[in-house]
Amino acid sequence: MTIWHEEAGAGEPLVLLHSGVVDSRLWDPQWQALAERFRVIRVDYRGFGRTPFQADEPYSDCGDVAAVLAELGVAKATFVASSYGCRVALQLAQSGFAERLVLLNPDSDLPPTPDLEAFTTEEERLIELGDLQAASELNARTWLGPHATPDAHERVVEMQRHAFTVQLAADPEPSQFSPDIDLTSIQAPALVVVGAHDLLWARQSARHLAEHLPHAELVELDWAGHLPNLERPEEIQALLLDYL
Repeated sequence: MTIWHEEAGAGEPLVLLHSGVVDSRLWDPQWQALAERFRVIRVDYRGFGRTPFQADEPYSDCGDVAAVLAELGVAKATFVASSYGCRVALQLAQSGFAERLVLLNPDSDLPPTPDLEAFTTEEERLIELGDLQAASELNARTWLGPHATPDAHERVVEMQRHAFTVQLAADPEPSQFSPDIDLTSIQAPALVVVGAHDLLWARQSARHLAEHLPHAELVELDWAGHLPNLERPEEIQALLLDYL
């Protein structure tokens, strides 16, 4: 099984991990600028982008990323992650892979809030109807903040629809597992970013992580939704370069 990945630039390894709504193209707006300063690596998880949704045995996304890094000769790296990708980054940090972390609107194991439950119910309804376009549009409306352009909206719709199509077509569906995370065990410095226009659950999750990670700093963006690097690409690029 080949996990699609790409690298560019030279210097300190910087690994970009995408959310569960999109694929590694999430990082297109920042790719070139980051590659001018770092050895930048990005991957597509199984069932996203250019990686098939296949597995001969139970797998984890963090295990796949670790295997890619081993193949590339990377023992430690800085991780910049979005949403679900933050979970993958924290699992890798727990295993000693992380020098630093930037966590954009991370998810968590907190109970779902009513707004998240309403989104999930509607998404499932549309998928059961077979209307993947409407389900993808719902994701774009939910996860992009008010400053997102029509182009950003279309990018999210296209990436999400591709993921739905690939994953729903899998037969048999691969078996996936996700290692537990002990936040208090992670010693890497972390910048936790939260968008003021994100769902309540996501805002609570970011604050939860910032409170429980031993070396975390919380930054709130008053303009942002869940995918700020697509909403105001240049501002997130500046934030990343300044922190890193």
